[in-house]
Amino acid sequence: MTPIEKYIAATPSAYQPALNSLRTTILTSLPTAAEQLKYQMPTFYWHENVIHFALFKHHIGLYPTASGVAAFATELTPYKTSKGAIQLPLDQPLPLDLVRRITEFRKQEIRQKYQL
Repeated sequence: MTPIEKYIAATPSAYQPALNSLRTTILTSLPTAAEQLKYQMPTFYWHENVIHFALFKHHIGLYPTASGVAAFATELTPYKTSKGAIQLPLDQPLPLDLVRRITEFRKQEIRQKYQL
């Protein structure tokens, strides 16, 4: 069991399907990423931290770095955001296609940075 699977298993069962969907969506874009816990949050590491998420009382926090938030600012207007964070309300469906595209964006950033 990966650290992220352990994290999800420790959350209330009502939220596990959403968290598993989020994990699967991110892994589709980053199949070789290491699944770690950093800052006590599930983290996908591929040459560097790519994206984190965490369950909170009323939302799932998604942390694709400041560039990931800025690049999708127009599409993120329905959500509360800050410099490097997106709040996905628990009472709404997860925008999995948007999460996939943000993850792909971060992957491309890292490819360019490390000339992969």
